[in-house]
Amino acid sequence: MEITTQQYKHCDLVWVSGRLDSATSPQLAAALQAITDTGRFKIVLDLSAVEFISSAGLRILIHAQKICKRYNRGQIILTNVPQNVYAALDLAGFTTLFKIMNDNLTAVGNI
Repeated sequence: MEITTQQYKHCDLVWVSGRLDSATSPQLAAALQAITDTGRFKIVLDLSAVEFISSAGLRILIHAQKICKRYNRGQIILTNVPQNVYAALDLAGFTTLFKIMNDNLTAVGNI
């Protein structure tokens, strides 16, 4: 799994590629925690290159969302979500917990 981050004035854009499972989810957790530890809580997460997401990956997403939304500081917006990842999010009931957008430009503009 590869994680690339880019910092903008009002938010951070994070690209994730590969499989997001129990072996790789600690990498994503560390990357998101590094962003929130600096006091930045508005994150756009591009999942276009994610092939698979397991319950461990879903747990990382929901934990990061809780941290970002605490005290109404920010949120995580998911973009370019592949159909199989969307199906996993929907099955877990997470589609109502995240804003899901089709492209990064719209998400960065709306955060």
